[in-house]
Amino acid sequence: MLSPKQLFAGAVAAALLVLPAYAFDFGRPASSDEIKLWDIDVRPDGKGLPDGSGTVEHGKEVFAENCAACHGDNGQGGIKDRLVGGQGTLASDNPIKTVGSFWPYATTLFDYIHRAMPYQAPGSLSVDDYYALTAYILSLNGIVPPDGKLDKETLPKVKMPNRDGFIPDPEFSKVPVPK
Repeated sequence: MLSPKQLFAGAVAAALLVLPAYAFDFGRPASSDEIKLWDIDVRPDGKGLPDGSGTVEHGKEVFAENCAACHGDNGQGGIKDRLVGGQGTLASDNPIKTVGSFWPYATTLFDYIHRAMPYQAPGSLSVDDYYALTAYILSLNGIVPPDGKLDKETLPKVKMPNRDGFIPDPEFSKVPVPK
């Protein structure tokens, strides 16, 4: 037999689980401007890339100010992930996974940097700074020339060394992809 304390505790627990279901009139629909602030994803084909552009030269400056403390000068030797090198090592006993050796799409590199970096203040740089960082990191890996410039037209055309190195899981072919 349950004590009154146990019955009361059970009733409170049940109420806490059920009451949120009755909060049908909570909040408001997001405005289109609010949705735009969060709608920043970029697909491998480049859909979603914002207007703007950045050069390797400017990217070097932005990297030195915002990234080198964690990733090291020139993208290696820091306390966080190495960004440069590793080409030709993925099939070895000691693969080195970097932007230049592992990453399949340059557009998703931009997407990741834009969403998550710099570590201490994600999203705090300008779109031009994010294009410049992407250009600089790709240049360090020999993928973009040292005088390169990237924007929403040129970035999707960058072919990464490991673009064809990923084999899709057959399970995902069952999911319809929006056109």
